[in-house]
Amino acid sequence: MQKFIRSRALTALIVAAISVPALAASEDSPNDWAMAGDILVARPFGMVLTLAGSALFVVSLPFTALGGNVKQAADVLVVGPAKETFVRCLGCSTAGRYQDPNDVGQ
Repeated sequence: MQKFIRSRALTALIVAAISVPALAASEDSPNDWAMAGDILVARPFGMVLTLAGSALFVVSLPFTALGGNVKQAADVLVVGPAKETFVRCLGCSTAGRYQDPNDVGQ
């Protein structure tokens, strides 16, 4: 019974993490629900993905070094999840710092 509850909770967490970008009304101004979902669901999930990607990168390093694609593996497994977790503005759906649309020309 406990495994069933855990699997349901994990499924709900994954669905919530996937749907967080859909909560944002627009990229120009993230709303409070998008920010709350981001801080409570997406960021912790992103940290887990970053740690798992780092572990996979270390395990795959001998093979990627032999194949000559260490940079591509690092970008996909470590850098991408880390950017989405630590560089993306709170509530935004794309990586990068928030820029106010009113300050574009300044």
